[in-house]
Amino acid sequence: MSQVDLKEIERKLESSNSKDRLLALAALKDVPAEEAVPLIKKVLYDEMLPVRSMAIFALGVKKTEESLPILVSLLETDPDYGIRADAAGALGYLNDIRAFEPLARAFYEDTQWLVRFSAAVSLGNLGDRRAKNLLLEALRSEEPVLQQAAIAALGEIKAEDCVNDILEFAASPDWLTRQRLAESLSNFPDNEKAVSALQFLAKDSHPQVAQTASYYLQQIKKTEA
Repeated sequence: MSQVDLKEIERKLESSNSKDRLLALAALKDVPAEEAVPLIKKVLYDEMLPVRSMAIFALGVKKTEESLPILVSLLETDPDYGIRADAAGALGYLNDIRAFEPLARAFYEDTQWLVRFSAAVSLGNLGDRRAKNLLLEALRSEEPVLQQAAIAALGEIKAEDCVNDILEFAASPDWLTRQRLAESLSNFPDNEKAVSALQFLAKDSHPQVAQTASYYLQQIKKTEA
């Protein structure tokens, strides 16, 4: 991208119109991280929450040495729980194993379920099996979205020894939970119980659950062929 374009993005980031600032952040999509991050930082503490949220997401996909510490600081200190949740989510996109500890702390210590949900999702994205016990705790939560995040993340970290734990949700009254279960079970194609549960979910009364399970069964068959 030319310097002229970057100057235009910078001008829009400094505009009093929040729409301009959002469009400027979107325009950073194809800008190299080293050039994008200094511009993103201009609106990290914007007065408009949608602008802040988009800037935080942008930090997650524009990885530099600055990205991790900035996001960890937001996760640990920002008074707005929505921003802390955004920071937790962005840390998952960074795919940096150093994010494990701050995400685990956020899960255990933050009082807002949305932050804990984002932390659980991101821990799954990291694929670190150290998250297993934390995710098993999330399974026992009374918040369905936390249960769903844990079910998905246990699949992502390939915690095959937890298949029995997530199979307890095969008869959940919440169809989204059953759909997340089908997605999670697809990570265990060599596990007889997991495949059997997918076959069961392929006959689910909710079409999206049945379609999801059927799709993953087909993928498993293709890999076996």
